[in-house]
Amino acid sequence: MNGMFLISIIPFFILVLLFLFVPLFFMLYSSFQGEGGSGFTFKQYLEIFQNTYYHQAFKNSIIISFFSSLIAIVLAVFATYSITLFSKKIQDRILVFANLTANFAGIPLAFAFIVILGNSGLFTLLFKHFGWDLLNSFNLYSWSGLVLIYIYFQLPLAVMLIYPVYQGIQAQWKESAALLGASPLQFWLRIGGPIILPSIAGTFSILFANAMGAYASAFALTGSTYNLVTIRIGALTTGDIFARPELGSAIATLLGLTLVVALLINEWLTRRIRRDLS
Repeated sequence: MNGMFLISIIPFFILVLLFLFVPLFFMLYSSFQGEGGSGFTFKQYLEIFQNTYYHQAFKNSIIISFFSSLIAIVLAVFATYSITLFSKKIQDRILVFANLTANFAGIPLAFAFIVILGNSGLFTLLFKHFGWDLLNSFNLYSWSGLVLIYIYFQLPLAVMLIYPVYQGIQAQWKESAALLGASPLQFWLRIGGPIILPSIAGTFSILFANAMGAYASAFALTGSTYNLVTIRIGALTTGDIFARPELGSAIATLLGLTLVVALLINEWLTRRIRRDLS
């Protein structure tokens, strides 16, 4: 039985090796190579640390990822709680819709927002027709537009990740708190909130990593006009003028390290929260 089990999981390990570890190894190897693979060097990393253009790319990516994840997680906390107030049948339908929305990203998402809120978008022309100035100060092809798109695909993902946490809060706890004279707000501040807080922190880290790695939506919306890490990697790999895959590999490596540091910080905060609650 054990032998059959080991044989059956061999294809899985081969898949992981070919599509995860092999590309990761070649990315790391390429990041320490000179132009055209001319030998071992730290030149690519030195250029990144000395060039303010790449500093700006990391800064922009971190800021937009942080704010979009923060807004999405706050909205998801309240939205998910509202979902739990419906019947089980309606909850299942909403979760199916959330799952579909979370996977609606990339170029189709950017195109949909351009059709709706672009310079000649449906709502833009409609508001102009009625003389409303609701979108006069909004530019879809700017930082605010990117944040809006990021929130769009981050929010349903956060809802699906937080929903099981609310299911773990038993009705008996609410009833016991009510019998002791606690209001619903007091229950969530003193009992429910601390219970779901570690999961919220973990969800935030997933959203942050998801936003840091987003590429297609941002590129389809702004092209190379907005300086993000993923857009810089794509430009260096495919070559806006000429390709520099070694430099792109170095930036990708630093992006991965940024995500690892963010996850480690989140893990430390989650453990500290759980320790303080115990």
